[in-house]
Amino acid sequence: MSEVKISAATRTEFGKGAARRIRRDNKVPGVVYEQGLEPLHVTLPGHELLLALRTPNVLIELVIDGKETQLAIPKAVQRDPLKGFLEHVDLLKVKRGEKVQVEIFVQTEGELAPGGNLLEHVLSALPVEAEATHIPEGVTVSVEGLTAGDAVLAKDIPLPSGTTLAVDGDTVVLQVLAAQAEEAAEGEGEEAAEA
Repeated sequence: MSEVKISAATRTEFGKGAARRIRRDNKVPGVVYEQGLEPLHVTLPGHELLLALRTPNVLIELVIDGKETQLAIPKAVQRDPLKGFLEHVDLLKVKRGEKVQVEIFVQTEGELAPGGNLLEHVLSALPVEAEATHIPEGVTVSVEGLTAGDAVLAKDIPLPSGTTLAVDGDTVVLQVLAAQAEEAAEGEGEEAAEA
C-alpha cells in the first residue's frame, strides 16, 4: 500500500462556474467526508492527484491549508469521458488502525485446461475489509487446469493477513465457460432462415 502526501486548500465557492475556474487552474475540486461531521470542500493539485490515483486504494495524506493533516482514501472519482482528466473526487477520512471497506482487483495466472474454454470474471473487484494503512492493491488467483463448469468462490481466494471478505464467501468470482461450437451456431442460423 502506498501513501502519498498532497497539499489541499479549503474552498468556499461552489457550483459549476467555480468548479470550471478550479479546473482551469489545473486543480481538482473535491470533498472529504468523515462519518458524523460536515463534509470538507477542498481544492487539490490536478497532476499530483492524477499520479496518486494510478495506485488502487491509495492512502492520501492531505495537508490542508498548510497545517492540518488528515489521512483519506478515494471513494469516488469523476473523469471527463472524452479527455480523461479529473473533474471531481470524493475522499473518505480514515484513521490509522481503523477498518475500511474497499474493493481490490482480482488478477489471474495460469492456463485453463485445453479445449477452448473461456474464463469469465463475474467480479473484477473483490469487496474486502482491511486496516486503512494496510489495504492490499489486489489478489492473484491461479486458474491453472480449470475446466468448463469450474468456479472460483470468494472464500477460495487467499487474502493477505489482516484482510477479510466483505461479501458472502459463496459468491462466484470467476467461472469457466465452455466455448460455443461453431457448428452449433451455424445450425441455429440455418433453422432460423428456414422458418
